[in-house]
Amino acid sequence: MDILVPISICVVLPVAIVLIIFMTAMNSDNKRAKVLIKAIEANNNIDADKLAAALAKPRKTPLEILNKRLLRGCMFTFIGIALIIVALVSLASGTEFANDSVTVPMILGGALLAIGLSYLVVYFVTRKQVNNTRE
Repeated sequence: MDILVPISICVVLPVAIVLIIFMTAMNSDNKRAKVLIKAIEANNNIDADKLAAALAKPRKTPLEILNKRLLRGCMFTFIGIALIIVALVSLASGTEFANDSVTVPMILGGALLAIGLSYLVVYFVTRKQVNNTRE
């Protein structure tokens, strides 16, 4: 009985999440296809290509993608720094390093700091490319 909870969390839950995501994507694609088929069947001098372009999934501009990378980079970096500071303050107050109040924030802070810095590196590298294409 005790094994059912870990199995359901580790196996059933991820499979259910993936299934829900794929079903949602498939449903939206089917709805777009139905609208296009109805427009083609009605044949009311509607340009099917323009309708298909209007119903296409909205695409983010390179500037929007760049701004999201900067936002995520700043968020992860600052959260990582904050967790590392919490761990260092706990360590300075006399808590042992093996204690969870020091080890967990230090590990999570280091991981989040690395993720944030990688987002910022990608932002600064791609910023030059986006600026070159806009000019």
